[in-house]
Amino acid sequence: MSQSKVEQSCTWPAPAKLNLFLHITGQRSDGMHELQTVFQFIDLLDWINIKVLNSGAIERPVGMAGVAVEDDLVVRAAKKLKQKSGTKLGAEIEVIKNIPAGGGLGGGSSDAATTLVALNQLWDIGMSTEELAELGLSLGADVPVFIRGRAAWAEGVGEILYRVEPERRDYLVVSPNTSISTAKVFQSKELTRNTRKVKIAGSLTSSQVNSLVTTGVNDCEAVVIAHYPEVKDALSWLSQYGEARMTGTGSSIFVALKSRDEAQKLCQKLPKQWRGFALKGMNVSPLMSVVKDNSGIV
Repeated sequence: MSQSKVEQSCTWPAPAKLNLFLHITGQRSDGMHELQTVFQFIDLLDWINIKVLNSGAIERPVGMAGVAVEDDLVVRAAKKLKQKSGTKLGAEIEVIKNIPAGGGLGGGSSDAATTLVALNQLWDIGMSTEELAELGLSLGADVPVFIRGRAAWAEGVGEILYRVEPERRDYLVVSPNTSISTAKVFQSKELTRNTRKVKIAGSLTSSQVNSLVTTGVNDCEAVVIAHYPEVKDALSWLSQYGEARMTGTGSSIFVALKSRDEAQKLCQKLPKQWRGFALKGMNVSPLMSVVKDNSGIV
């Protein structure tokens, strides 16, 4: 590999996501929860700066406060791909964070997915999307949807994905000043795990998806608001303006609005202790525009 290639440095997008609804349909013998949800990306992005290193080292010069190097998902992703591929190359990785941590927006999973996709290309490994998604699943249930890069209906623990086209709405996303542990929510005895499964045959039409989004709920929401008053207060405030819902296991909540302008104006009314974002739903991840193989999911 040429020296110019080794010294290549570039920046890759890592988008946030919304769970437009989230149903917990069961729990497996291994403790993992089965679910049904629709993932849609939003135009709130982390950025991953990557410099390919000839030394073979995986380096993280600056990381999130309180996150040890060995626990950092981007470092773990890079090391897994390096071990799987046997490449002699390494990488220096820097994450520019814009997605609130612990907010149910998938920032950590998206960062890991972008790291895998980017290094697969930069290291010239040539793994398929399917192979990368399988590797990503070992890092987190949400990682495969970010690797595949298409809005998706998800089943299983989140790894069974079908491409869908939900309406691309304008959203106000509100992040209370609190971080929630997904593990603690799923371990809660209060969490219902018996929501009736929606049976799908073949592909879902856009109208069917939008109907499910309208009628669906987030089964984790009741558990979270019972223990996190900040989320309860934010959900109550946002519900004045539409059908507000929590994404993932929280703490972020969102509401669909008529326009981005309306979302921006409403954002200005937010209580100062909360962060707000006027955002657009996206059915194709911006990561797809910078990868060689962007076939995504079927």
